[in-house]
This record gives sequence, C-alpha cells and structure tokens, in this order.
Amino acid sequence: MVAGSRNMIGISVATGAAGIIIGSISLTGAHQVITELIEFLSGGGLIIMLILVAVMSLVLGMGLPTTANYIVVSSIMAPIIVVLAAQNGLLVPIIAAHMFVFYFGILADDTPPVGLVAFAAAAISKGDPIKTGIQGFAYDIRTALLPFLFIFNTELLLIDVTWMKAIFVFIMAVIAMLLFASATQGWWLTRNKLWESALLLLIAFTLFRPGYWLDQVASPHEDHEPTKVFEVVDSSPDGKVLTFVVSGPDYDTGKETSTTLLVPLGDRTEAVKRLEKAGSSCATIYRAN
Repeated sequence: MVAGSRNMIGISVATGAAGIIIGSISLTGAHQVITELIEFLSGGGLIIMLILVAVMSLVLGMGLPTTANYIVVSSIMAPIIVVLAAQNGLLVPIIAAHMFVFYFGILADDTPPVGLVAFAAAAISKGDPIKTGIQGFAYDIRTALLPFLFIFNTELLLIDVTWMKAIFVFIMAVIAMLLFASATQGWWLTRNKLWESALLLLIAFTLFRPGYWLDQVASPHEDHEPTKVFEVVDSSPDGKVLTFVVSGPDYDTGKETSTTLLVPLGDRTEAVKRLEKAGSSCATIYRAN
C-alpha cells in the first residue's frame, strides 16, 4: 500500500496537469474551434480529416507521460473523429476513435523536437537526440496504417465478430501491414521499382478496406423514404441495424449539416416496439404526429 501510494503521486500530478489543460480548452471553447478548423481544412474529406487529427494528436502528445497523454488526446481529439465521421456517413465506435488518437499521441514520444524517448535513447547511444528522433520517427511512421485500420475496419478490434472471422481479420491485417511497410521502405527481397511500390500500396489499401471497391459497384445500403420507416422495420430480420441520415441547420453556424445514426433493431416484433426498445424516438414522434 505504501509503494502504491508513492507511485500514485506521479500519476496524480500528471492527471492534474492534464485536467488543467482540458479545463482551459473547455472553458474557452477552443475544442469547438479545433473541430471547425479541422472540418474547414479537410474540406469534407474523411481521410484528410483523419490525417489532420493524427498530426494534432502528435502535437498534443509531445512531452506528456502516458496517462496524461491519453486523457488529453481522448478528451479533445476523439470526439472530433466521431462527429466529423458521422457527418461523412461513417459511424466510428468510441473505442476505435480513442485507439486512433492514443496511438498517435504515444507516437509523439520520439517526435522531434520534444521527443523524450529520443533524448533518452541518445543519452545511451551518445548520439544526437534530434537525429535519433528523426530516424526513430521515420521507422515508427511506417506503422501509421494501423490506426486507420481501427477506423475503417473495426473488426480488427473484435467488435461483433466470431473467433473464426477474428483469425481471418488478423491474418489480412498483418499482410496489409507488411505490404505497406514494404511499399514505404522501397524494399521487397530486392529494391522496389516505383510502380511496384505503388502496386503494393494499392493492395495494402484494398486489404485494410476491402469493401471500398465493392461499394463503387453497388451501394451497401438500400435507401428508403422517412415515411416508410415502419415498413422497413417490419420487414427487417432479427439483428439488423437501421441507419438514419439526419440533416438540418447547425444551431451555431446555421449551415446545413448532416449526421448518421445507427439503430439496432434486435428481435422481430411490432415496428413501434422494436424502435422503442432500441431507444429511438421515432415511435414517439410518429404517435405525436
């Protein structure tokens, strides 16, 4: 108990300092400014948005210990991914968003000029800390594909998958990571040609998001009018999920915006009861109208 209390001192100081940062951002409304800035710079592009979030997570994670690092990046950057991804029609689980920002936050440990790990490694090797940080970051950034796997292929986090499918997902993810590393390093048994690296990148992208090409041929969803929601719910089998795309003016800016919501339908029963059981207010609105 004495040792545990002593170890908690460092964690308490770190979380307290992180709380000051989070409180300052919340009270000043800076988190809303960050969201609007990322949305503006990305121009509605999901990949660009994720890259900007990754860069800002790197900046926020510089010089912070692990506990404080997670508290800061998860409270500031994770909600941005969930909100902006929903506006682009992609529903990201909370755990996937947290894993994404935490990965890049930890990656800041060897990112110059603040990389604490790079300074520690340079003290051991008697080398230059900045050069050590740059070289370490060059190695680490090649694994930057993994957090994007968390976003676009949530099955990698074992969300709603069987153990057989989990094994298959892990195998495909490992192959995709190896191909991505080969393409970025320019080496596969022998030095790659440019077209070979480009082909490896294309294959890696296809493996970590296999549904992308199929979605270009046929839409994965069936579109229905809002007035037919109860007919769709009645005809949906057990365990299906209903996707709502809600559009309207933003209360702060007045601009037209949209977001995507998932409603798990559960077992088949009367449409109103299925929606009420899922926590949806559609049934209440229908009755009120």
